[in-house]
Amino acid sequence: MSSLLREEMQRVLFRPEKQRLVEFIEIDEETEGRSFLCVSVLKNKVVQLCIVRCQISQPSIKSGSKKSHTKRSSIQECYRRTEVWPLQDLTLVDGRDPDVDDPCFLLHFDKVRTVTAVSCSAKYSFVRALVVLSDQHCQRSLNLQNFDWAYIKPTSFYSNRGDCVVLTQICFYAFNLVCLSMCPVPMDV
Repeated sequence: MSSLLREEMQRVLFRPEKQRLVEFIEIDEETEGRSFLCVSVLKNKVVQLCIVRCQISQPSIKSGSKKSHTKRSSIQECYRRTEVWPLQDLTLVDGRDPDVDDPCFLLHFDKVRTVTAVSCSAKYSFVRALVVLSDQHCQRSLNLQNFDWAYIKPTSFYSNRGDCVVLTQICFYAFNLVCLSMCPVPMDV
């Protein structure tokens, strides 16, 4: 489903502006409809973050109108960017508490923007993308606070391939614990 959504947003919202959608996550907002936090790269290599809202409105039917609206055309009209920031202006990403599964994080621009992802894994996935884009396009390390670094920057043994690497690392640790628990413990007599 997310790949279809990515293709739709890329085609409708980002491609006409000569941008490439790199990463997006669904976020919880107080407004009606679905909301997304997106990061895109412009043609001139500037990286932007934006909030995209999707509200499908029912087309008004005018009397005598022979033109019919398809579901696809109403979906095309529903995507709206409501807030846009350059990645260069992002001074800090605060994960709030690395020891708690909290999908909420803070983006520090001129003002602080609170973002609540739909899951903690979505939050970490998005922050990993921001770290890579900041290194590549802004030539600076992104200032992160209150994140579990094992999920942001994997150790040198693991390459940065996202959630699959994190899952593999967790399985490796679990396997080691099982093996250790099966080892006999010497008894002092």
